[in-house]
Amino acid sequence: MARTPRPAARILLLDPVNRILLFRFTPEDGRPPFWCTPGGAVDPGESYAAAARRELLEETGIAADPGPEVLRREVDFLTIEGIEVTADERYFLVRADTADVDPAGHTALERRVMQTWRWFAPGDLATLDEPYFPQDLTTILAELNP
Repeated sequence: MARTPRPAARILLLDPVNRILLFRFTPEDGRPPFWCTPGGAVDPGESYAAAARRELLEETGIAADPGPEVLRREVDFLTIEGIEVTADERYFLVRADTADVDPAGHTALERRVMQTWRWFAPGDLATLDEPYFPQDLTTILAELNP
């Protein structure tokens, strides 16, 4: 079966003390929970940067310019909705001046499957007992934030 192409904007959101925000997803199909950076699919006609800005506001309540793209990768995965995709993911580094997260913009699906979020210091990721994505996040952060 062919995978569906999925352009996506992901946000590497750092708070004032350089912790990164991850959301915990609990799939409704019984797959184990996992953690992921904010972000999501690019809407038709939308640029990656515009999608990053929109997703950041919707998922965190933070209105910020996503700045330049800092990373691009292609990954295959099963979405939370159960669709096999090949994602063209573009990552944007955003430094927030707050650690407050406002989930008011979450969709009905997001309210069901991503009820938990947490700011992680890079060292905290090594002790996390659930998967997180991208899997090389600590390396990415070290390269972007020496």
